[in-house]
Amino acid sequence: MNLFNKLIAATLPAVPKPIVGYFSSPYIAGDTIEDAIRAARDLQSRGMMTTLDVLGENITRKQEATAYAEQYLQVLDAIKAENLDANVSLKPTQMGLKLDKDFCLQTIRSIAAKAKEYHNFVRIDMEDITCTDDTFWLYEELKKDMPVGTVMQAYLRRSDSDLDKLIPLNANLRLCKGIYVEPYSASYKDREIIRRNYLQLLERMLESKCYVGIGTHDEYLIWGAYKLIKQMSIPKDQYEFQMLLGVQEELRKIIIDDGHRLRVYVPFGAEWFAYSVRRLKENPQIAGYVVQSIIKGYFGKS
Repeated sequence: MNLFNKLIAATLPAVPKPIVGYFSSPYIAGDTIEDAIRAARDLQSRGMMTTLDVLGENITRKQEATAYAEQYLQVLDAIKAENLDANVSLKPTQMGLKLDKDFCLQTIRSIAAKAKEYHNFVRIDMEDITCTDDTFWLYEELKKDMPVGTVMQAYLRRSDSDLDKLIPLNANLRLCKGIYVEPYSASYKDREIIRRNYLQLLERMLESKCYVGIGTHDEYLIWGAYKLIKQMSIPKDQYEFQMLLGVQEELRKIIIDDGHRLRVYVPFGAEWFAYSVRRLKENPQIAGYVVQSIIKGYFGKS
């Protein structure tokens, strides 16, 4: 990431909302459930599964969690009505984790119960390291009787030992690199170490027959996953690739054409601005690409 991209990302909070909306429009389905369902329907027509996510996190009042839970129930109803190959993901802090852990558990349970009724699934997303232990606790409690999965982050030093505890549960896990800025004592900083740890964790998950969502846009990791899947003769119903809406679209088509299943994460909702600023700040390269394309398009017409 060069200085140009970092400078763009650093100024995003001061950028007018419509401009950030222009930057982020490829990566956000829209404000409403109807927008998300429309995006999911389009992706399904092109051979992709989806995960719908109502944007929001770090609530300060329990009423907010209740309102978000109601939205998720509506999303599950819409998925059922539209007969979509889609599930949902949510953030624990969106459901009140930092307010009341037991309240959060019951709120997520109400969503998971609806998913169970519809033979669907809920992904409990992973946030920063202050939430890691509690998120795994939520998952272990709900896994006893609900269709839920969670997330492993390859850049955390603890992930290998966490996997020791999750494998006996026959866990459904999404594996990603990790995006939050964590202290050196808790996270690897070297890109190649993170990649190697990712593939090591993936190999352990596949060996233990955990269902894995291989969440990455890194072609090196996708190549490594292909190699493991072939070497270990992993059935296609034991894993899926996962990508974000609007990212690496050509690569995801290649994955589908190669015969693998792929799920696209479709975020939407009123909190799109905060999400967009955070995403673009976390990945300044995206902001840099967008600005360069705008400049190119402007001067290309003159």
